[in-house]
Amino acid sequence: MEFLKLKSGTDIRGVASDGVAAEPVTLTDEVVEAIAASFLVWCERHLEKTSAGLRVAVGHDSRISADRISACLKRVFLCYGVHMLDCGLASTPSMFMATMDLPCDCSVQITASHHPFHRNGLKFFTGEGGLDSPDITEILQGAQENAKPGVLREGVYERVGYMSAYAERLRKTIQEGVRAEEYEHPLHGFHIVVDAGNGAGGFYATEVLAPLGADISGSQFLEPDGRFPNHIPNPENEEAMRSVSQATVRAGADLGVIFDTDVDRGGAVDKAGEEINRNRLVAIASAIALEDNPGGTIVTDSITSDGLKDYIETTLGGKHHRFKRGYKNVINEALRLNREGINCPLAIETSGHAAMRENYFLDDGAYLVTKIIIKMASVKKEGRNLEDLLAPLKEPAEAAEIRLPITEENFRARGEQLIAALEIYAEEKGWAIAPDNREGIRISFPKGEGDGWFLLRLSVHDPILPLNIESNMAGGVRQIIEKLKEFFSSHSEGIDLTPILK
Repeated sequence: MEFLKLKSGTDIRGVASDGVAAEPVTLTDEVVEAIAASFLVWCERHLEKTSAGLRVAVGHDSRISADRISACLKRVFLCYGVHMLDCGLASTPSMFMATMDLPCDCSVQITASHHPFHRNGLKFFTGEGGLDSPDITEILQGAQENAKPGVLREGVYERVGYMSAYAERLRKTIQEGVRAEEYEHPLHGFHIVVDAGNGAGGFYATEVLAPLGADISGSQFLEPDGRFPNHIPNPENEEAMRSVSQATVRAGADLGVIFDTDVDRGGAVDKAGEEINRNRLVAIASAIALEDNPGGTIVTDSITSDGLKDYIETTLGGKHHRFKRGYKNVINEALRLNREGINCPLAIETSGHAAMRENYFLDDGAYLVTKIIIKMASVKKEGRNLEDLLAPLKEPAEAAEIRLPITEENFRARGEQLIAALEIYAEEKGWAIAPDNREGIRISFPKGEGDGWFLLRLSVHDPILPLNIESNMAGGVRQIIEKLKEFFSSHSEGIDLTPILK
């Protein structure tokens, strides 16, 4: 087993359940136990504590392999003297908060986010936040080398119902944010539909909203079911967003909210069923974050629209800082800017990962939705609604993403070579190259020449060149594609152009 193949950015992910053809299980008991032992070695090295006496919280989403993997962790942790705090079904953000609230030295969440039912994985947290890419590499390399703590000692196993404390924290945030006359029930009179997609997010309806007086009728798929029988729990998935939109309109609700499987991402729809997602989600999160941070900087990923930049900088008076794709990349960039004295209250990716400085720069879908609900209640007092806030946001007439496979073995080098060649080509053509782009190459075109932009970048993990295109006019995406075809016709080596030719 080559353990490094299980690395996915800042997570460990693999196949955990049988049932899908040509996808053998890679997260076997032996593999998980090796990773668990190596993680303890990492803790001893970086937390400067012996495994014996370490307090480690463990949670999981609703996947069918969760109990098996949790049992693997338990076997290893209890061999080396760990005090394991079993939180059971939990959201990923709650497992970071557990490091402070329980408290504990570190935590492990068993999840594969929005990935299919047969996959699973591990995320790790300390009080400093989620482990980063080099840490995951170190743990997997240690597992490959059979790294283990040096002393065997009997540990302690304890079940902990931490999610109730986490839900209480969110309820208090809403109570303090809305400051209604009826303080205990600030959401009385509001109708909010929750779609948990049978993941770990059902608690938000029953343990956060309902106790605060909200009408949650029409909420759906709150029961955890690791086979996800209704739709993929993913705010980026068209079927999932269509489902929550229909449920919200059907119930006549003020707002609909949706979470991914482990609740580190969230999305919303307004009372008309219109999505508050991607650029619209970034816009409303920016409006919330800049309320108490006038002139602040918002870090986003690279594929945000020109209209969003104008909204942040002109409508909200903030600054827009585009950075690389990958939620950990935007969070780390926001942390860097703040260290340099730049007021940066929000890091957000268009996928729905949103991390606010006031919440430890933790990407927490439930916290993001909580802030949106507070804002909804606030603007209602002024006789406005969330749609009014988003009215100045200029949205493209057309948008497309085309994913071009790289067929050469050294795909990263070929991708970087192609992007460099495109930059030279663009300069020769006089195209407007974005001066503030920090990933790949982004080029804008005026009216009559596509009236929009494209971004060509290299995928974070895969041999793919994602090409994102937006235009402010009908037919503009096609115009931009035609411009690019001329370039690709002479730079096609090692690239599968079938998607763009179609």
